[in-house]
Amino acid sequence: MTTVKFTAMKDGDKDDYEFLTAHEIDYAAKTGERLLDALVQLDEGLSGYKITRLGHSLQAATRAWRDGADTDWIACALLHDIGDIYAPYNHDEYAASILKPFVREQCTWVVEKHGDFQRLYYAHHLGGNRHARDRFAGHAYFDDCDQFCERWDQSSFDPDYETLPIEFFRPFVLEVFARKAYDPSVVCAGERVPLIDPQTAKTRTGA
Repeated sequence: MTTVKFTAMKDGDKDDYEFLTAHEIDYAAKTGERLLDALVQLDEGLSGYKITRLGHSLQAATRAWRDGADTDWIACALLHDIGDIYAPYNHDEYAASILKPFVREQCTWVVEKHGDFQRLYYAHHLGGNRHARDRFAGHAYFDDCDQFCERWDQSSFDPDYETLPIEFFRPFVLEVFARKAYDPSVVCAGERVPLIDPQTAKTRTGA
């Protein structure tokens, strides 16, 4: 069997759908690799900054790694702007939807809301509301998003910062997307893990 028998889904049988499921599982297993390939396309994206969008993503992930952040935070720092290519007006939601099945709820929320939090740094210069994030005041992950933006996002446009290459982060991405989707032990609803681990950071400084 190389293709299903049906031309309309309602006509498919058990063999057809078991065949498709096997193909879909195999395809999904390569999601991490496809995302790493897509990340490279950020080098061809929006210009005008002192570094490319790929450089920004790598710098954010490097800062997260040097802060002692765990795998979920590092993967999210790397991929938080992956939507810039395909969803320029809701890139944060786009990235969050990709990450959601495979990382902590905490990290998904931060990635999804980081666009509003980033407005703090620039919106007032354009006549916008720099305090858009205030509508989330009191949320359990508010401070996490604040720190994500302050430490890793808004600061990561520095061409002189010593940034680690994409190959360094490949194992983190592959580990995340090899997980079982929506595993409660991964999603960890309501759990908070600090962005910064001083003890781990000590071992990574200068790497």
